Amino acid sequence: MRRGWLALCVALCSAAPALAQKTAADGIAEYRKLLADGNPAELFEAKGEDLWKQKRGPKNATLQACDLGKGPGVVKGAFVELPRFFADTGKVQDLESRLLTCMSTLQGLDAAAIAKTPFGRGEQSNMEALAAWVASESRGARMNLPQGHAEERRMYEMGKRAFYFRGGPMDFSCASCHGTEGQRIRLQDLPNLTKNPGDGIGFAAWPAYRVSSGELWSMQRRLNDCFRQQRFPYPGYASDVTVALGVYMGVNAKGAESIAPAIKR
Repeated sequence: MRRGWLALCVALCSAAPALAQKTAADGIAEYRKLLADGNPAELFEAKGEDLWKQKRGPKNATLQACDLGKGPGVVKGAFVELPRFFADTGKVQDLESRLLTCMSTLQGLDAAAIAKTPFGRGEQSNMEALAAWVASESRGARMNLPQGHAEERRMYEMGKRAFYFRGGPMDFSCASCHGTEGQRIRLQDLPNLTKNPGDGIGFAAWPAYRVSSGELWSMQRRLNDCFRQQRFPYPGYASDVTVALGVYMGVNAKGAESIAPAIKR
């Protein structure tokens, strides 16, 4: 009898760390599931749709002729194929840099001024709403970034190098947190972004509504904060390195279902 109790105690003590870890991860998943019912990102999506159809800027024009890669004005399905190469700019562009081009060429807005505007303010706030709406039009579709153009393949390799580049006072890289399985920060599981992390995870979840700040974060803002956490200099908005990182993560996520805009802690 005494030997049986001892065996039970040993078994429970051995299982305790695993149970605690599972409970924390499951608790966060349940928390997100509850919050997703009525995701405040829907408010940003509605604003973005209005902005898309609204005549604005010096040219008093809408964005309805904007080509996001599937033809002028076609939004549905565009998000899961971005970043991609655009012949008119001769560049690989992500969603935000492409919207910046359309806001400049179609509406006459100052792209450089928008790029310098702090996140969450002025036209950057509008940009985040537009990104939320465009992403929502591909919700449920699967990531399928093209790699047919040489420039798209070059940007993938550039993004891969940037992902593994170590530097800063802590000698960090993107891969330090997102390069292996089983990594966590506080209670947050960190997805492995060197491969497809699964449906609605990593690149397939941004833009997202951040509960902790009550704001909608675009992928550019997400990357900007990753640079901050690594103690790197902030990257330029829609700069080549941010687009290249998007290409690397997006291509790796091929086949993952997009749930963007998602909801985050």
